[in-house]
Amino acid sequence: MIPSTTRKDLMIVNMGPHHPSMHGVLRLIVTLDGEDVIDCEPILGYLHRGMEKIAENRTIIQYLPYVTRWDYLATMFTEAITVNGPEQLGNIQVPQRASYIRAIMLELSRIASHLLWLGPFMADIGAQTPFFYIFRERELIYDLFEAATGMRMMHNYFRIGGVAADLPHGWIDKCLDFCDYFLTGVAEYQKLITRNPIFLERVEGVGFIGAEEALNWGLSGPMLRASGIQWDLRKVDRYECYDEFDWEVQWQKEGDSLARYLVRISEMTESIKIIQQALEGIPGGPYENLEIRRFDRIKNPEWNDFQYRFISKKPSPTFELSKQELYVRVEAPKGELGIFMIGDQSVFPWRWKIRPPGFINLQILPQLVKRMKLADIMTILGSIDIIMGEVDR
Repeated sequence: MIPSTTRKDLMIVNMGPHHPSMHGVLRLIVTLDGEDVIDCEPILGYLHRGMEKIAENRTIIQYLPYVTRWDYLATMFTEAITVNGPEQLGNIQVPQRASYIRAIMLELSRIASHLLWLGPFMADIGAQTPFFYIFRERELIYDLFEAATGMRMMHNYFRIGGVAADLPHGWIDKCLDFCDYFLTGVAEYQKLITRNPIFLERVEGVGFIGAEEALNWGLSGPMLRASGIQWDLRKVDRYECYDEFDWEVQWQKEGDSLARYLVRISEMTESIKIIQQALEGIPGGPYENLEIRRFDRIKNPEWNDFQYRFISKKPSPTFELSKQELYVRVEAPKGELGIFMIGDQSVFPWRWKIRPPGFINLQILPQLVKRMKLADIMTILGSIDIIMGEVDR
């Protein structure tokens, strides 16, 4: 009889780039010893489209439809950051009504993004039901977006100095109805998931990040707040009109995958609080700062004559970026979304550097999955919440 021999060599496994739990085209090269993860190397770049280079030969208005393709689940935030930069460079005031509309749209977008994080995250760890539930609520948000902007996902709604169009008649009541309905939906999720023993078994104590470690890795958003640090750019930078509303920064101190889940769930209810206050207190007035129309530099003034007035092809409004550099940031659903831009006295930015939250949060993945089981990779990667569009840009 031949004695059985146990092999000691390690196994290298490719996860992705086409695996559904990779949330896009992320490829992980995982070194395994049985079920234990010894090493993990993420490979990026499968969705790189040169977004920073495209920005250097487009005006801001021309570039706006591109930016919704970074994080295509939280499109309002990429638009907000794209117009916030030039507004600060040109010291352009945004009307109060436009600021309120922006805040409402941003918070609706945050809820939509968190919902489409929750469903696949639960599906990754074996719970199929929430995946169908979240689409029910998300469709209602997209219906609201479609009514206000004309588009369900890629809105192209924000403009320098305001928004593209005012809210349609009856939209505010529809949105208030949604807020009331959504709170019952969140209660349903919590009843279904939060105390579920199988769910807790999969996420509790998995992917622990301490407060100091989170700061050293440059994490932001729910990843940072789940490690006990109360840092939210809506409170810190006070952009748009967030300081006029009564709301709390959501945080947990445990630092594991469960804490990140709890932060995102409670952020959705806080967003509903902000939206309700904004809808009830929305002021009248213009939805766009018409002063910025003066920045239009049209080369041939005779094209403005009466006989050319109804010609269909009009030059798009251009906005000259002054010769200075600037870093602007917003609190996106995944963390701090920032842009470092350098103006050059031209209508095109000289440099446009994107700081995507998903890319920086993803850096800690190899360290989190080492010495864990193979099945825990899904839990940890899901709790980080990445979108490959903004990771690869």
